[in-house]
Amino acid sequence: MWQDKEVRFDIPYNQMQLRLGEFAVDKLDLIEDTKGNAGENGRLIVTNLRTIWHSLLLPRINLSIGYNAFVAVNSKTIHTLQGRHMQALYILTSYRNCRYEFIFTNQNPKSTRHYTSVIGIYRAYISSKIYREIKLRSGIINDQQLLTLLPQETVSSTSQDIWNLSLEQGNMGTLIVTNIRLVWYANMNYQFNISIPYLVIGNITIKNSKFGSTLVISSTESSGGYILGFRVRPIQRLQALHKEILMLYKTFEKFPIFGVDYTFEHEAPLQQELNIEQYSEIQDSQVEILNVFGYYFSEGFNQRKPSFSNYLGLAAENSEEAIKLQSIWELVPQN
Repeated sequence: MWQDKEVRFDIPYNQMQLRLGEFAVDKLDLIEDTKGNAGENGRLIVTNLRTIWHSLLLPRINLSIGYNAFVAVNSKTIHTLQGRHMQALYILTSYRNCRYEFIFTNQNPKSTRHYTSVIGIYRAYISSKIYREIKLRSGIINDQQLLTLLPQETVSSTSQDIWNLSLEQGNMGTLIVTNIRLVWYANMNYQFNISIPYLVIGNITIKNSKFGSTLVISSTESSGGYILGFRVRPIQRLQALHKEILMLYKTFEKFPIFGVDYTFEHEAPLQQELNIEQYSEIQDSQVEILNVFGYYFSEGFNQRKPSFSNYLGLAAENSEEAIKLQSIWELVPQN
C-alpha cells in the first residue's frame, strides 16, 4: 500500500482511483495549487489515506500526497497576485530524502474547508496508527487482562497457553485473534505484549523448528520484516488456529479497515461531480525540460528576495545560482 506513504506527481488515472478501504471524506472544486500550478482551477479530494489535487482542465496534472509523508500541516496567510490576503492550506512533506511543500488556496474566500478538512482528517490518521503499525509493549491490555478493543474491532477467539518463541527460552501467554489484528501478551506480565495488524502481515504459515511445528507470522518489509513464532499444542489446535487466522486475514484484504474516522461538525453541501474520464488528452512525446518536482522543493522561508532584473526590466525573485533566469523564461511555449 503506497497511498498513505508516498508523494506522487502527475500519476495515471488508475492510481487516482481510491483503493479498497479508502474513501473520500471531502471534495472541493475551485482549489488552486498555488505553488506549482498558479491560476489553474482544480479539485481537492481528501480521503482517509491521502490528499489528491488535480486540474479540472487537464486531470493528468495532479498530486497525490500521503498523510504518512506529512511533516507539518496548517493554515497560512498568503498575499495573492490580485493583491488579496487569503488563508491557504500549507503542507510540508518529507519523501525519499527530499522535502516538498504545497500551498492550496480556495477561490471561494468564505470557505475554510480546504484546510479544516485536511487538518482534521490528518489528526484522525495520526491517532489511529495502531490499525496500521506493529506495536510493542503498549497499553492495549487493561488491569483485568482484557484487550481494549478499537472502534470496529471484534474478538474472534482467545487462546491460552500460547508460547511466543521470539526469545530463545520462549514465553507463555495468551493469543487474541480479532478482525483487525493479532494480539499476544505474556501471562506473567501483560505489559509484555505485541499487536500485529493484518495490514502489515506478509505471510502466515506453519513451519518446523527446534520447538516442533510452529505458527510463523512474517511482517512486510516496509514494517520492519519481523518474524514471529508461536508454539501451539496439540497439532490439531495449531491447524485450527492457522485456518482461522488465514480466513480473517483474507477477509480483511477484501474489506480493509484503516481506522481513520472523521465527521464534519456541520454537514457541507455536496458539489457537482466531475468525471475525469471524459477528458481525452494528447500526450506530448517530447522530454520534459523542467522536472515537475522542482516546483515543490521546500526552500524554507525568506531565502529568495526579489530584486531588479535587467533581463526582464522588473523586480523578480532571485533564482538559484545553477539556474539562469533567461533559461527559465525560455521554457514558456512560443505558440
